[in-house]
Amino acid sequence: MAVRDAWGALKRCAPLVIALSACSDASGPADRVVAGVNLTELFTPPTSAEVAAVSADWDSRDVSTQDVDVVWSDTVSVGAGTEVTVRVVAHTVGGVRHYGAVVVPSRASPASLPLLVLGHGGDDGVDIDDALLLLGFGLGSAVDDFVFVVPSFRSEPLTFQGAEYRSGGEPSPWDWDVDDALALLNVAGEITPEADPSRIGVVGFSRGACVGLLMAARDPRIDAVVEFFGPTDFFGTFVQDVVEEALLGMLRNLPGLADLDARFIQPLKRGELTVQDVRPELIRRSPVYFVDRLPQVQVHHGTADSTVPVSQAVRLVEVMEQAGGRAPGFEYYLYEGGGHNPLSLFGSLDRTVAFLHRTLGVLAAAR
Repeated sequence: MAVRDAWGALKRCAPLVIALSACSDASGPADRVVAGVNLTELFTPPTSAEVAAVSADWDSRDVSTQDVDVVWSDTVSVGAGTEVTVRVVAHTVGGVRHYGAVVVPSRASPASLPLLVLGHGGDDGVDIDDALLLLGFGLGSAVDDFVFVVPSFRSEPLTFQGAEYRSGGEPSPWDWDVDDALALLNVAGEITPEADPSRIGVVGFSRGACVGLLMAARDPRIDAVVEFFGPTDFFGTFVQDVVEEALLGMLRNLPGLADLDARFIQPLKRGELTVQDVRPELIRRSPVYFVDRLPQVQVHHGTADSTVPVSQAVRLVEVMEQAGGRAPGFEYYLYEGGGHNPLSLFGSLDRTVAFLHRTLGVLAAAR
């Protein structure tokens, strides 16, 4: 289905939603309180002061290159006739030991290739062998066009050729995930002679898509982000419904939710945290409040996604369109019937390669 048609169908639903909401008590609805938690207060849109406070916290974090060690290196084949060197690196960020991988095409010349971060989905870490299969299948000959930077996230395993390397620290979905990825990006730029650090992109899936947008909001060096079906606004109705269910003891099987429930939702329910304690945690996970910082962005989302609903992509589209000139080069594709898998989004990988070639100057600079 054409993007315009899918978007139009979604927009046609808006009048019904408005009409239904107008049926509430004219004096205004009462606060929505669940298990003693005032959800109306929790999910009131953030103020500019709250957003600024989160930005200030980000600015105080150190993602510089520290204690770098290449713990494993090997040359492997990807696809037909393409060889890459895989380096598993350890480094320190936020006081914890972190592992990631840097994948370099063997035929690359010095300072010739953009850096491209791959942000994984789920909570189970990243398998480099699987990532190489995806690269060979999804990118084809374009594997030769980038230096790939593949972070694990803290507390997760990174596996390669049967060996496991587990990053330290406690889980921190969509928050310290960003620090881990930014620090590894800095490491990759320093240890990879073939990399051109003046050209940087991110491709993220699900959890990693939100991480990619937040990376770009925090680091102006990033030129382009491709996000596949990631969450974009933790103040939206999707997250509100998920939090209400968690407060009532019904936890959905969603990436990152178990950690958010243990660290924030249940302590809020028990009175150990306040609404004002938790609101910044929602803001720092919501790229829509930082679109004025985003570079060129391409969005892919299926209308039948049962993990992260398409409403999260629609919300980002609305905010990016409102931003106008502050969000140049914005593209979005909504796929009728598509699910939470890039292979169900027909043409998305070809669009991704074309977007990255264009935004990172691959055709002009490296081919």
